[in-house]
Amino acid sequence: MWRSAGLAGDAQAETKEEFVKVKRRDLERLTTEVMQLRDFLPKIVNGDILGTFQKLDAIESNLEKKEEEIEQLRMDCEHFRARLETAQADCMREKKEKLDLRQQLNEAKQQLLQQAEYCTEMGAAVCTLLWGVSSNEEAVKSILGGSKAVKFFTITAQTMESFVKSLSEDMKQQDLDSEENQFVLALAGIVTNVAALACGREFLVSSSRELLDTMMHLLGDMKPGLCNKFKVLMLMSLYNVSINMKGLKYISESPGFIPLLWWLLNDPDTEVCLHALRLLQSVLLEPEVLARSGAEVRDSLPLQRIIALSQSRHAELQALAKELLDDLKILDYEA
Repeated sequence: MWRSAGLAGDAQAETKEEFVKVKRRDLERLTTEVMQLRDFLPKIVNGDILGTFQKLDAIESNLEKKEEEIEQLRMDCEHFRARLETAQADCMREKKEKLDLRQQLNEAKQQLLQQAEYCTEMGAAVCTLLWGVSSNEEAVKSILGGSKAVKFFTITAQTMESFVKSLSEDMKQQDLDSEENQFVLALAGIVTNVAALACGREFLVSSSRELLDTMMHLLGDMKPGLCNKFKVLMLMSLYNVSINMKGLKYISESPGFIPLLWWLLNDPDTEVCLHALRLLQSVLLEPEVLARSGAEVRDSLPLQRIIALSQSRHAELQALAKELLDDLKILDYEA
């Protein structure tokens, strides 16, 4: 009995806990509010949620695109990094190759310079010896009879021209002891000795006109007072050639020959002027050549310069200038 009463008390207590007393009016108002919430809440919440989900979808879509772009950029970055590393490796290799080539070039230049110096020294020595030998008529005949004579005089013309081109524009005086200077002087001396012989003159006029043209060209290119000994030797060569009638005609008919003589007569060196006068005298003393060139000589003759040379302290130059003035009277008579 006691237990049953106890159980009944517990059930009653539980029943009391499950129910709350509420006034009917409050219950009805609560019910009405709940119904209103049930009607309006879905409309409000669903709109916000839908907008939120749409924004979320857009954000997720943009995020995916950004991730794809980032991945593409990463791949591009890796690609460019690989290309950069390859380019850097190529650049380093090319730098090394250039350094190696530059070193080889410097070594080749040094070897070429040494070879050029050796060839110049050898050429100067050999040509100086040949210069002395060429004063012998039999030696000259032997030289001209060889198979390399034409080639030798062609190389002589090229060497002379190369030497004049190498002269500095502001060169005040020439190093007379240089191997290059000795080389070209020896070449010019050989030509002078060869032209001093009848067979030599004939050979030069017939087979080495390029050399004659080169010497006349170089005489006009070199500045007054420069390379005087070289000029004198070339003028002596041309004078010797002019002894040959064909040689005189060829030289006197060369374009610019008469203006060249006037140019050389204004050189400050007396030896240059002396040999220029001798060459002019060869033209004036040959009637056939004078008939062809007399008008040009008469019209452009630097008479005052020749008169000044006739008063020179250099005895030989003074005598030749006076002699030439007498020869020039022929032009006045013919005019």
